[in-house]
Amino acid sequence: MSPVTHLLVGWVVANTANLNRRERAAVTVAGAASDLDGLGVIAEIFTRGSDNPLPWFSEYHHVLGHNLGFGLLVVGTSALVATRRWKTAGLALLTFHLHLLGDLVGARGPDGYQWPIPYLLPLSSAWQWTWGGQWALNAWPNLLLTIAALAITLVLAWRRGYSPLEMVSLSLDGVFIETLRRRFPYPSSHGD
Repeated sequence: MSPVTHLLVGWVVANTANLNRRERAAVTVAGAASDLDGLGVIAEIFTRGSDNPLPWFSEYHHVLGHNLGFGLLVVGTSALVATRRWKTAGLALLTFHLHLLGDLVGARGPDGYQWPIPYLLPLSSAWQWTWGGQWALNAWPNLLLTIAALAITLVLAWRRGYSPLEMVSLSLDGVFIETLRRRFPYPSSHGD
């Protein structure tokens, strides 16, 4: 699945509990952090035609960040930055595993490669998660999930007065919320 979809799903999950801004950010980031191992694509693209290509994406995507060891690191970090440590850690664990599940069902590459998930790393490489029905990264179910997560995110932002932009800038988030509420005003109550 797309990192954007993982972020949106993480933010939606973060909003299932009463968390502060930092805790929501920790849970949201926990849902997308696994894809940091995909940044190797930059080195791979720039060195593709060289004498010493760096296959960092091909070799390490879905390996370094898509496993139990990385998940425990993400969950532990989420707990450390939180006031409500157990609640934040539990939701971070959930969003991390939702990321793995999303990739298990919807991350097949254009060449048909299924990106197995070595869940027990670094303890063992014996168990690799794969699913024969995995749909392509650009398949309609991924698009539908992204649209649904975006719609829920917009409704939550409209109702609560903050959006995922709060992780980047409070002023930008404020402008976004004001624009959203101006475009879709609160329904007026009749009979007052």
